[in-house]
Amino acid sequence: MKAHGSFSAGWLSDARRCVSPHFNARPNGEVSLLVIHNISLPAGCFGLPHIDGLFQGCLDINADDSFKELAGLEVSAHFLIRRDGEVVQYVSCDDRAWHAGVSCFEGRTGCNDFAIGIELEGTDTVEYTNEQYKALSKLTLEIMAQYPMINVNRIVGHCDIAPGRKTDPGESFDWQRYFAAIG
Repeated sequence: MKAHGSFSAGWLSDARRCVSPHFNARPNGEVSLLVIHNISLPAGCFGLPHIDGLFQGCLDINADDSFKELAGLEVSAHFLIRRDGEVVQYVSCDDRAWHAGVSCFEGRTGCNDFAIGIELEGTDTVEYTNEQYKALSKLTLEIMAQYPMINVNRIVGHCDIAPGRKTDPGESFDWQRYFAAIG
């Protein structure tokens, strides 16, 4: 599989851009880790506009009772891959998105400082789609070409950098399939 998109100022040409205000500058400009997450809003529901709303800071908290706990939350990711394989970008990869929270990789805390976050529309227990694996593999190769400090040893799940606090991308994510596709 070959990468096809190009980056300009950290923005991928192939992605739908949906700009988030929830980011800031990376403290030293380093991009050396890729973190895989999952998200669905409401939990277990797919194809709705609420993820964009959350990451853009305009989620209608009255749209679902479960959204009340998200009021005022400032969170983002660099990318979202929807169930149909659409890639959405919220934050330039050159900037720090707010996706990892309290986290640690190889003894280094604050993974947002040096990581790119990719959200998969899904849950820990629902299988991801073929379209998502294809889009994730392509996106990963594009990221690795642009940010050469990221390699297969520097790709982790949110669960790996925030154990006990986070479980995503969950048991439904096929790491073997993913690594075979980017290898």
